[in-house]
Amino acid sequence: MARRAGVSVSTVSHVLNGTRFVSDDLRERVLAAMRDLDFEPNAAARMLSLKRSNTIGLIVSDIRNPFFASVARGVEDVAQERGYTVVLCNSDETLVKEAACLKALQNRQVDGVLLASAGAADEYVARLVHAGYPVVLVDRDLPGLTVSAVLLDNEGAAYSAVRHLIERGHRRIGMISGRDSITTTTERVAGYERALRESELELDPCLVISGQSTSEGGTAATHALLDLDPPPTAIFSGNNLMSIGALHAISSRGLIVPDDVAIAGFDDFPFPWSDAFRPHLTTIAQPTYELGRQAAEMLVNTLQRNEAREVHRVVLEGELVIRESSGTARLHPVQHERRRRVSARGA
Repeated sequence: MARRAGVSVSTVSHVLNGTRFVSDDLRERVLAAMRDLDFEPNAAARMLSLKRSNTIGLIVSDIRNPFFASVARGVEDVAQERGYTVVLCNSDETLVKEAACLKALQNRQVDGVLLASAGAADEYVARLVHAGYPVVLVDRDLPGLTVSAVLLDNEGAAYSAVRHLIERGHRRIGMISGRDSITTTTERVAGYERALRESELELDPCLVISGQSTSEGGTAATHALLDLDPPPTAIFSGNNLMSIGALHAISSRGLIVPDDVAIAGFDDFPFPWSDAFRPHLTTIAQPTYELGRQAAEMLVNTLQRNEAREVHRVVLEGELVIRESSGTARLHPVQHERRRRVSARGA
């Protein structure tokens, strides 16, 4: 191939492996020779010679969640641009499976891992990080572990959603929270509570029920909320799957959103899924694609610069998207009473 391109063998090696700068002219001559000779680099041989596989692992906690599909797309796009292959694993929200995924990826000699953790950092993850193995957290943090991460301002985003419901006139707002062991849950509950405190509304523990981050759990949690006396007039759901469950529960009772109970969710659904809900769902739109893209960029930069022990943290902002499910402005009960009295005097 070097003879075909009219360059040295070392130049061909630098083009194939990205080990040194090569001018655009020489690079194109090498690539043209590769095409002419129908040359495909042997991945196993390159891995042995370079001591890297040019593959990265992506561990997600629930592959059924559309949130992670968008994250994976961002990761895959960066990987292709930078010459890497992605190996995808699903932990099913269990630490046992997460550890098995990490071990399997290590055995495949992936160069680094992007991890949306199933919960608290177990001994295996901590050992990898402390050994300098390149790991970047995606979406979920692991408190107590110094590691690079791309996260969302969950508390601020949840606060804005609940604040919106309060501004719509709701004073009794329930929350369907996610799994207790993950940081996104604790942060979103904190945002919910902060919005209530600032509006001097009661923090009733009965109004926060875990939906375990699943649609089935969201259904059960919504039924429990609606069984309260009095029930909430609005519900804030902690993720998109639980929002689906909440809508199902409300509909099964013959209730109407937002007339009987308003709802605001967390995690927007990409089009055309978002257009399939009736009414359209008010929700927090997370920059999911950007989350995956920035995490992959962070990991690849770490690998190529040999900065495994440097820690980088990025926090992205969510956006409140107001649609029909949160309804129009409601009158506070005191306002209802004043209107009734005015009407009575007029009569």
